[in-house]
Amino acid sequence: MLDKPAPQSATRASGPLAGFRIVEFAGIGPGPFACMMLADMGAEVVTLDRVGAKKNLKSVAGRGRKVVELDLKDKAAVAQVLDLLSHADALVEGFRPGVMERLGLGPDLVLARNPRLVYGRMTGWGQQGPLAQAAGHDINYISVTGALAAIGPKERPVPPLNLVGDFGGGALYLVVGVLAALLEASKSGKGQVVDAAMCDGAASLMSMFFDMTAAGRWTEGRESNFLDGGAHFYGVYECACGNFISIGSIEPQFYALLRQHAGLSDADFDAQMDRKAWPALKEKLARVFKSKNREEWCRIMEGTDICFAPILTMAEAPKHPHMAAREIFVTRHGVTQPAPAPRFSRTPSAIRDAATADIAELTSAWKGGR
Repeated sequence: MLDKPAPQSATRASGPLAGFRIVEFAGIGPGPFACMMLADMGAEVVTLDRVGAKKNLKSVAGRGRKVVELDLKDKAAVAQVLDLLSHADALVEGFRPGVMERLGLGPDLVLARNPRLVYGRMTGWGQQGPLAQAAGHDINYISVTGALAAIGPKERPVPPLNLVGDFGGGALYLVVGVLAALLEASKSGKGQVVDAAMCDGAASLMSMFFDMTAAGRWTEGRESNFLDGGAHFYGVYECACGNFISIGSIEPQFYALLRQHAGLSDADFDAQMDRKAWPALKEKLARVFKSKNREEWCRIMEGTDICFAPILTMAEAPKHPHMAAREIFVTRHGVTQPAPAPRFSRTPSAIRDAATADIAELTSAWKGGR
């Protein structure tokens, strides 16, 4: 445990979750991201980390927390954690199934001490099932859901960073689950376990595509459909400068504007929804977009109903006029990072500084606040 707590942030807690207390067991990926969102929305999040972890208090995903270092193999430390959890609203952990139970911090024991607690569990494969104890990463979890097979060029699937499994199917579903359980607990007075698995969430994200398949509007095979790069009117094109732009002119009126602004008078472009015509039309449109640089296409198309946007790097994105006007990115401690999202009109979110803390002092403060 840290001997002396550092001065805590003077930033006043704000956001719709102000007053909620959450204990996070340190991990990587979706768990910290979920807790970042909860902290951004005003919750008081305490991260329990191992002794000597040397947590980066400027970390984007680790922002807004109080950090306590302790040894969970020490029974005295576990007793302190149980005492802290007795006054918490929620817990978030991302260990393999069974680890928390072996530490003496499993849901049965913790909920017996605090029946109102929401116990959030973040894993890749879930708490049960043949693969529950197997190691894995985002790419594996989305592989078995049908998602990865549908993303990329015809030649092979392409990993969509770790956005679909870790963060879309994992962290966001964990946040939704924890918030729903907190809402229910406020009525029933009873907590529960939230089993958030990345494979569950990634499969859920595929709902629209299963729906389209059932309706005969989606076929298996990458670059065969209008949302997977198969259609000429929904995709990515290279410009003369080597940079790229994106178009999504699906609706007839938007497609008409695309033709007008790109000068697509060729009658072949009349066959917008003819799948057989898409390959040839993609080649023709590729030549058109290659005739001008990205800046020129932005002047011609950006801000229209074509459904157009330049494809920007992470270094370029904060400088885009729309991103800048909405202050979608902020800079803190010299680190450029996304601002809290979503936005709240009456209880706005705010980024608070991270701080080291002492578990005994936290427990006393939480106990006194009940």
